[in-house]
Amino acid sequence: MASPVWHPYAHLLTQAAAPKVVGGEGPRFFLEGGETLLDATCSWWCMIHGYSHPRLVAAIKEQADSLCHVMLGGLTHEPADRLARELVRITPPGLEHVFFSDSGSVGMEVAMKMAVQYHHLRGKPAKHRMLSLMKAYHGDTSGCMAVCDPEEGMHSLFSGYLPRHHFAPAPQAPYDAAPDEVARDLAALRGVLERHHGEIAALLMEPLLQAAGGLNMTSPLYLSGARQLCDEFDVLLVFDEVATGFGRTGKLFAADHAGVTPDIMVLSKGLTGGYLGHAATLATERVHGAFVGESPLHAFMHGPTFMGNPLACRVALESLAVFEEERYLDKIADLNRILREELLEDEALRRHPDVDDVRVLGATAVIEVKDASRLQGVAAFARRQGVWLRPFGRWLYTMPAYVTPETDMRQITGTMKGWFLK
Repeated sequence: MASPVWHPYAHLLTQAAAPKVVGGEGPRFFLEGGETLLDATCSWWCMIHGYSHPRLVAAIKEQADSLCHVMLGGLTHEPADRLARELVRITPPGLEHVFFSDSGSVGMEVAMKMAVQYHHLRGKPAKHRMLSLMKAYHGDTSGCMAVCDPEEGMHSLFSGYLPRHHFAPAPQAPYDAAPDEVARDLAALRGVLERHHGEIAALLMEPLLQAAGGLNMTSPLYLSGARQLCDEFDVLLVFDEVATGFGRTGKLFAADHAGVTPDIMVLSKGLTGGYLGHAATLATERVHGAFVGESPLHAFMHGPTFMGNPLACRVALESLAVFEEERYLDKIADLNRILREELLEDEALRRHPDVDDVRVLGATAVIEVKDASRLQGVAAFARRQGVWLRPFGRWLYTMPAYVTPETDMRQITGTMKGWFLK
């Protein structure tokens, strides 16, 4: 009997039977029947410590012995209080208030509602639209779909159902671009703000790395310029660090590359090391202060059932402790070195007629092809090499667990190159 599980992003007529995972350890997971696969995608970029990390597993078990869940409405508990304090400590200065939720998409919904209500409480109710970037992906919930790329994104089917927001061109200048290259991107952003700032509540941005929209890698100077433009036009700056947070770009947060503090920052995925679903939306005192008042309208009207779940908070605390105590930023620098050596500096790969671009940033690398059909069959090819790769569109990428040893990293990159150079 076929499984009744309805899998995500799957074409029901053509999908193959999903391999059944029965366990995992480090950067590998184990399949029913004994097959072992090296996970090159970190299970959608969240399992930063790999599978079955003993400290994270022990933290969940220990917390389960005392408190698995309690509502955060009118109550609190030590794991939530501690995690909020830790997040304030490690994030860019000025982010001092933490609102928990249960997934990255919901965390972004929280950010958007927070921005709209902020302006309403300041007497500017017309500022109720978002400004997003082309190539953006912020999640699959309704509010998030409306701020994903409306042309190349995956949600065009729902366009008639979604509210309409504003979009600026995706930045084109790469990470190491000169200021004059970035200036062109910022001029395009300024143009949209000049025309529509009267109704824009917030600029939403995946800083430096637009992940699911095509792994577009951009300049820290764009972040700095966007911060200045948002201040000029009275628009909140929201950083979606769901994918970029906790080291993926080479620093703890992508914002750290530019020394920029957004008004609101959203974290998920690596927040718990991938072991439980959880998210945090952080805000500055400027934003939080607008909600202090006597009117019933000053209450922020949002409250996910599982926000601040004690199990998730406790494992997030342990994840952060492991990250800092075991010097994960050094591990990420080593992964970056290997990715650059094996992919970015491979002239045969870069000159391959099917390859449009090769990009590396932190612990992320992507081979972009000219036609998506060129990647048909690559997942099966990789599996035969003992590697789990899941390309999308025109992008074959890796976002490995930070604990992946050098030999395994070279197995991943060798498999990626092998598809083109075989």
